[in-house]
Amino acid sequence: MCGIVGVLGNHEAAPLLVEALKRLEYRGYDSAGIATVNAGKLDRRRAVGKLVNLSDLLVHNPLAGKSGIGHTRWATHGAATVTNAHPHKAGPVAVVHNGIIENFRDLRADLAASGYAQESQTDTETIALLAQRFIDSGMTPIEAARATLHRLHGAFALCFLFDGYDDLMIAARKGSPLAIGHGAGEMFVGSDAIALAPMTDRITYLEEGDWAVITRKGAEIFDQADRPAPRPETRIQIAANRVEKAGYKHFMAKEIAEQPVVIADALKHYTTAEGTLRLPEGVDFANVDRITMVACGTASYACHVAKYWFEQIAGLPAEIDVASEFRYREPPLSPQSWALFVSQSGETADTLAALRYASGKVARVVSVVNVPTSSIARESDLSLPILAGVEIGVASTKAFTCQLTVLALLALKAALDRGRIDAATLAGHLQSLRNLPGLMNHALSLSTPIAAIADDLAKAQDILFLGRGAMFPLALEGALKLKEISYIHAEGYASGELKHGPIALIDAAVPVIVMAPRDALFEKTVSNMQEVMARHGKVLLISDAQGVAEAGAGAWRTLTLPDMPPVFAPILYALPAQLLAYHTAIAKGTDVDQPRNLAKSVTVE
Repeated sequence: MCGIVGVLGNHEAAPLLVEALKRLEYRGYDSAGIATVNAGKLDRRRAVGKLVNLSDLLVHNPLAGKSGIGHTRWATHGAATVTNAHPHKAGPVAVVHNGIIENFRDLRADLAASGYAQESQTDTETIALLAQRFIDSGMTPIEAARATLHRLHGAFALCFLFDGYDDLMIAARKGSPLAIGHGAGEMFVGSDAIALAPMTDRITYLEEGDWAVITRKGAEIFDQADRPAPRPETRIQIAANRVEKAGYKHFMAKEIAEQPVVIADALKHYTTAEGTLRLPEGVDFANVDRITMVACGTASYACHVAKYWFEQIAGLPAEIDVASEFRYREPPLSPQSWALFVSQSGETADTLAALRYASGKVARVVSVVNVPTSSIARESDLSLPILAGVEIGVASTKAFTCQLTVLALLALKAALDRGRIDAATLAGHLQSLRNLPGLMNHALSLSTPIAAIADDLAKAQDILFLGRGAMFPLALEGALKLKEISYIHAEGYASGELKHGPIALIDAAVPVIVMAPRDALFEKTVSNMQEVMARHGKVLLISDAQGVAEAGAGAWRTLTLPDMPPVFAPILYALPAQLLAYHTAIAKGTDVDQPRNLAKSVTVE
């Protein structure tokens, strides 16, 4: 995840910017840069690699000025090069950016037609060019920044600096967190409070859609409708900042929002730009006759989804066991099979015990974990980290989608090793996965309508989730998330099982959430949905545009997700399920991050 910092100070900005960026190194990055305004002139320095390279550059080519912005970049649009590094500059504007601008191609084409050509491969440079065009048309920097923000679609945190203005920064937040720090005649901006901790302990967190005009006298904050929106100032505890909410109300909200970035991290780690896999040595399924997957809770639902992938894509028989039952039924294990254990913490007691049972009975013990130094990882023959980063919220979100991503890559490797797909087909699947972060940003933008739906869901005593194929495990996961944090009774079912019992529960007081991308099973799912509506059930249809157009007419509510190949749709559809649970819990007033009776890592049976 990229890091942003900004300074309107009383001292030279460059050393402060570099020091603040060092505190954001944990986010991961592959280039860094800063820009300052000195004697009215805007200038910048950028370097590829670690911050020490930027520091060396500044020794030989200093950058003066007491106003500046800085950035650590993890490459998304465009490779890690100096040209693609932030800050991006266009005429009198410099900008740093976290997130993804989804409509940057359309904006870039429009700008090019007006004579504003882009030098880099990034979506961020489009922001700077757009602001430059508005300034060239006669707007002030503040007017230009505001007009630019209204043209952007996607998720972003932004900080602008302007030529000729050494007492002005514009900051904005939509989807990505951003904090404003208050000093004595100084002001600061950071991706999170940890970046600002050495400079101030007085923080104002921008809320979703906010943008701020910042001078040394303070910050004037506006909401997304450009209405003044004063936000509270809080004191932070410096020692506690390494694990903090970064402006979100809850860790769960932060971790839901982080999913596009961590999924991109995992894909970058395990794939190449050429469309091939980069899995650890020893991942070879050529002689594997079966895979047994073992996990608990959310991780077990990730395995349920992966079962469809291993069997449909790779033709590899796959079994799933709940870890707490696995060893007690004494399953026969083939010496040609693999046993795969999935755990966020890597310390789940039941899963660890199941691993120990399988050890020595199978050809290979493999783990998919978030903590590479955990017990499960250490005791496996082969361990694949999911690279989700620290997950604080008890209800797993980003760990789940990262587990799905790594399991999808394993299934693709199995398909390749077993001759079920060729290199070209693999490259197509990997491109579909690489498109996920951008699609996830779109899904996150549905948070507001989901919150409105959740206000009604919070009144229900029972809620059903339905899905077919690989969406059936997503129905199970959606129900689990909802019951975990809202305490509403919820159940997930395969859609075809509705008439075998659950339909007896249907009445006007029971919402039914149908997860149905427009795939080969869509018509069958719609038939089940019609059975619900015929009994006055309240259907929330979650589908793509075509699915909503075809089947949404009689539904109580609909949510439209972007189109994507159905095979990997479960990864995308996890996000609205998470947001429904989150906002329902908010409406109910329950403890989102620490729900009753639950722990993050279950280390006892």
